[in-house]
Amino acid sequence: MAAPKKSRSRTKGAQGKPGRSLALILIALVALTGGMFLSGNTSPRLGIDLAGGTSITLKAKNTPGQKNAINKTNMDTAVSIIERRVNGLGVSEAEVQTQGSDNIIVNIPRGTNEKQAREQVGTTAQLYFRPVLTLAEGDPAASKSPSAKPSGSPSKTPAGKPSAGGEKATSPASPTASNSPQGRAASGALRADGDPSPSASAPDAKSDGKKGADKPGASPAPSDSAAAAEATALQARFAKLNCTDPAARAETSTGVKPTDPSLACGKDNRGQWQKYILGPAAVQGTDVDKASAVYDTQGAAGWKVTMEFTGKGSKKFAAITGQLATKQSPQNQFAIVLDGEVVSDPYVREALSGGSAEISGHFDQQSAQDLANMLSYGALPLSFHEETVTTITAALGGEQLHAGLIAGAIGLALVVIYLVAYYRGLSMIAIASLLVSAALTYTIMALLGPTIGFALNMPAVCGAIVAIGITADSFIVFFERIRDEIREGRSLQPAVARGWPRARRTILVSDFVSFLAAAVLFIVTVGKVQGFAFTLGLTTLLDVVVVFLFTRPLMTILARKKFFNTGHRWSGFDPKSLGVKPPLRRSRRVTTQTKEA
Repeated sequence: MAAPKKSRSRTKGAQGKPGRSLALILIALVALTGGMFLSGNTSPRLGIDLAGGTSITLKAKNTPGQKNAINKTNMDTAVSIIERRVNGLGVSEAEVQTQGSDNIIVNIPRGTNEKQAREQVGTTAQLYFRPVLTLAEGDPAASKSPSAKPSGSPSKTPAGKPSAGGEKATSPASPTASNSPQGRAASGALRADGDPSPSASAPDAKSDGKKGADKPGASPAPSDSAAAAEATALQARFAKLNCTDPAARAETSTGVKPTDPSLACGKDNRGQWQKYILGPAAVQGTDVDKASAVYDTQGAAGWKVTMEFTGKGSKKFAAITGQLATKQSPQNQFAIVLDGEVVSDPYVREALSGGSAEISGHFDQQSAQDLANMLSYGALPLSFHEETVTTITAALGGEQLHAGLIAGAIGLALVVIYLVAYYRGLSMIAIASLLVSAALTYTIMALLGPTIGFALNMPAVCGAIVAIGITADSFIVFFERIRDEIREGRSLQPAVARGWPRARRTILVSDFVSFLAAAVLFIVTVGKVQGFAFTLGLTTLLDVVVVFLFTRPLMTILARKKFFNTGHRWSGFDPKSLGVKPPLRRSRRVTTQTKEA
């Protein structure tokens, strides 16, 4: 007798407090809605096919003489560089992701810089090591300091102020040095051995004049007046440069040759923009053989970036660091420039020979790894070409979104009509559950846009429409299990209690199969099809949450109400419409025994 009592107690306890489950899901819904409004993202982020824009597919190729260069590490590095380049132009919410093993998809939303971003995507990244000639604050509005002083004039700078990058370059065996003070000066261009002739760089009046006079028939060197005019023009552009403007930053590298002085922008370790005048490229990115981020356990504890150069790169790097080591700040710094932007500007205290060097300073693991990836990209044995380019206008995207919403509304309307016609009063529970599921799906999609970059595209809309049927199917399974119990002669409340365990197993198995299919589809497919798989998987998980925390508790509460409990003809539990027959009861026969005397 103890076992049946325990079973009844467990059932009663499970059905006795359905209000807690309803309160939990309502609190979650309110929290998600509040987070959506507080974050300012009140609508899901739209993909290219709905918002309009350009989608570019880049295919990777091995450079001549290289094998097995197309791998995950190199592709991920290429993605980070392309994303940095596109977003650096001010293109908001651009998406860059790998597709398969050798494709990169670049989605550029509608924007003023869309055309320029497309041009940048198809070009190969350029990495150079350039000597720093002049350094100043990158925001003219915030900079109140005097203009740069010419070379040779004294320059006093506040001691202890870190350089823009805050790093230092040393040989692996050299001692640790402190950050260099920030200085502002200008000088002629510095050149490494084997670099272009002085006529291709900033002028040096003494050497240029002598070389032009020593060799008969040689081309005359540029005049001092022309060189001065070029230097003045460069200084004028430098003074006006506002590094906080993405368009101005993009113009600094437009049409600039490696052999010419250039302007550049970069952020210091405080996140503030700095602007530079840089000399001709002394070392190219292809001269870097290998770069990696390592944790220094022997010297000053912290992350650092190690570099190894090729044979030619070692000679070039030794030559330029030998020249920089004799200079004053900031001319003892060299800028590592990627696509016209300074990613690091370590200073040099001695000539670095031997083919390797270290950059240490204000690094954490992520920043050290990022710099190492950028340095490695200069020698990345990959090239890309545009395989497909698809442009979708805003009008076409709006039409597709409108068509998708109409299809979803038609599908939802058909489901509601079926539920009302067949389940009558029970349809109100199903409709309320669908509304809760829709609200949860909408708020989560709106929050996933800025957090993980989820974009609602047309396949994702299709996945949400399919999910309507999956969610409604769970309600139908539950309702039919309850009806089966009523047909067996039980009243509504026991029918709900006994029907739920049977329905629960069926719902979990069905949703597990749907989620497994969505997960496999997400893994084996790429591109927009993943949007369908992601939405289908998300709504399948939400179906389980809604059925367990909303539909079942609400059904338990309404089963106590007279309208449902008495089997009203519009409740969906009418005994006549369900074909319920009264249970057969066996009558006792009363026998009279005659006592024999």
